[in-house]
Formats: sequence, structure tokens, C-alpha cells
Amino acid sequence: MIVQQGYSQIHLGSSAAYRIKIKGYLDSSWSDQLGGVAIEHTLDAEDVSETMLTGELVDQAALFGVLNNLYSLGFPLLSVESV
Repeated sequence: MIVQQGYSQIHLGSSAAYRIKIKGYLDSSWSDQLGGVAIEHTLDAEDVSETMLTGELVDQAALFGVLNNLYSLGFPLLSVESV
């Protein structure tokens, strides 16, 4: 198992805060269905809508649940960060 410096506290079953960026506009009413994350909207350099989802998820299974929901809704994933 490889553990990078600064990531030794992250485990599959531990909670962590994430920042997920998708292309498109996702209404903030989806927050509860996506683990209670905060939803913010921005525009990229070409004035295309992007949505940033930020919040703490209980474990990586919950993260994959959020990512699967976004995939099912048809949103292209731009980035996922542990913050």
C-alpha cells in the first residue's frame, strides 16, 4: 500500500471533505440527494456553466454514490479533490 505524505488519515471508511466540479448547471435543490453538499455555480472562460459541490461525505462509498448520481444525470466530471 502506498501512502502519500499528508494523506495518511484518509481511509475508505473515514469521512472527508470533497470538492467536485462538473460541467453544467445543477440546481441547488439536489443537495439533499447528493449527501448534503453545498452547490455553487460559476461560469468558465467561455461563459459555460460549471457547478461546484463541496462538503463532507461519510466515506468513499458515499463519494462514489454522489459521482454515480452525477453520471446518471449526465454531467461531465471536471475534477474531484479531497480538501
